[in-house]
Amino acid sequence: MPNQQKKIIFCTAGVLSFVCALGVVTALGTPLWIKATILCKTGALLVNASGQELDKFTGEMQYGLFHGQGVRQCGLGARPFRFSFFPDLLKAIPVSIHVNVILFSTILTVVTMAGTALFMYNAFGKPFETLHGPLGLYLLSFISGSCGCLVMILFASEVKIHHLSEKIANYAEGTYAYRTQRESYTTSFWVVFTCCLVHFLNGLLIRLAGFQFPFAKSKDTGTTNVAADLMY
Repeated sequence: MPNQQKKIIFCTAGVLSFVCALGVVTALGTPLWIKATILCKTGALLVNASGQELDKFTGEMQYGLFHGQGVRQCGLGARPFRFSFFPDLLKAIPVSIHVNVILFSTILTVVTMAGTALFMYNAFGKPFETLHGPLGLYLLSFISGSCGCLVMILFASEVKIHHLSEKIANYAEGTYAYRTQRESYTTSFWVVFTCCLVHFLNGLLIRLAGFQFPFAKSKDTGTTNVAADLMY
């Protein structure tokens, strides 16, 4: 493939990686990971509410990895509330999982930025067959994609298996008990998902630029060496 086309491909991959890094940084700081609807179970049972009456006992919340806000309703009007995971909810949430979500999100950002620099270096510099070259591009794309997948898996398990929204809704509530009615992933979660797809796409762009996948290349090299041995 001509050098000009390789430059265009690597520049495209570099720009995509840079946009991903900015997206993940923004996602880390925004309370736009989950939107949940919560029902005041205690109040609804007391008055045997049903149908449209349940609206008086239905609140909502939205949160990210560090903070969030919402409205509780238990038949006596709306009660807005705000919360922070650190240090307010440390005793209520699965801390190890939550910290790992933040840790892998940070690693994803750092490695993606490194990938951006490496793509640009391969586009305009003089790469060679080490970690500065195609091998490094494949490696960083793989690490970034893996970190993104881990972030989504860990966060999804925290929300669905450990009932994160329900724990937040019931935190510091002595009188009323709440349960989650509906949950949906919002903007920041899908930004991470998009970044995973971008890193997969970057791997295909590297291949499109004419560089074999590492394992395929090793296999070809091994075959060549065997053929050379037979000749001797």
